[in-house]
Amino acid sequence: MKLGKYAKLCLTAALVCGMVILPLNRIEAQAAEIIATVHGTVASGTTSDLLRLSTKEGEMQIKLDSGTDTSGCKILLPDSKVSVSVSHGSDGYLHAVKLSGDVQTPSTTLDSSTSASVTGTIGSKSKGDIICFKTPQGEMEIKLDPTTNLSGCSVLVADKTYTIVCVRGSDAYMHAVSISDGASSEGTGSSDTNYTGITPAPASPVGVSTSTVTGKVTGDTKENLLYLSTGNGVMQIVIDNNTDSRNGIVLTPGNKLSVSVYRGSDAYMHAATIFAGKDGNKASVDTSSVSTVTGTVGSKSNENLLYLSTSYGEMELKLDAVSSVNNLKVLVSGKKVTVTCARGDDAYMHALSITGS
Repeated sequence: MKLGKYAKLCLTAALVCGMVILPLNRIEAQAAEIIATVHGTVASGTTSDLLRLSTKEGEMQIKLDSGTDTSGCKILLPDSKVSVSVSHGSDGYLHAVKLSGDVQTPSTTLDSSTSASVTGTIGSKSKGDIICFKTPQGEMEIKLDPTTNLSGCSVLVADKTYTIVCVRGSDAYMHAVSISDGASSEGTGSSDTNYTGITPAPASPVGVSTSTVTGKVTGDTKENLLYLSTGNGVMQIVIDNNTDSRNGIVLTPGNKLSVSVYRGSDAYMHAATIFAGKDGNKASVDTSSVSTVTGTVGSKSNENLLYLSTSYGEMELKLDAVSSVNNLKVLVSGKKVTVTCARGDDAYMHALSITGS
């Protein structure tokens, strides 16, 4: 009888010990889930499902899944530095538990008075904090900042479609304010459906509500009046002192534009902002030796290249290094201008400043 009681007592003690030890074992199993933290740079070929990480020991392939914590780093563009906590997966791959990136301090002043919303695909040439963004109108170069809002996307990888709201910075780059997956759901008003890749956000420097129209510049356009051929016909849009044309200064025939407009007291539609797609390529320019030329704007000019007709012939001047524009709002065919320029390492002459005559 005493032996039976002793056996029951031992069994009870064993059960109590098991209940105490079991949670500890579970905690140890969860802690062992992360087997290592690896550091490196993102390699080309990274997708939203697979991170290719270049480390000192070689390239690692790490799976990204729904359980990956990307709150500490969503930018997975080539050359971006990232730290990854990894675990073993049942599929034989390492799986990312958590991503962490470098925290930087903003060093550029952003002009948030006007913004543009563009939809496109991140190009494979994107690296670090520079996005080469492919839109139907051309390739843009957009900078990422520590303050860029990435809550609307899972991770940022090449060859995937995003919508980016951007503003101009004091360094002359467009800077990403926010990025979201896929196409924007915002309405754009009357538009030419062939050119919906560039859609300025409804922001206006004059403090009024705007709608957006897209289309091509026609040959009737003047410095103060834009004729825009859209899917609904040709619109006449006034360009005035309030128009922000920094992102769409060249208004020669055939150029594709997106314009945020509002109705003025004169019954005309007025341009609040003008936006055109721009080539993201930038050359190194030797500003130690500059030249000044005067001529008229050629009709073949676009947002990337100014064809300037001078007394010595036609010059081709790239517009990627322009830092100042004076005494004019837009460039139209036949406009007389004086351009300060310098040679770049791509053998082109690059415009540094443009002044209207």
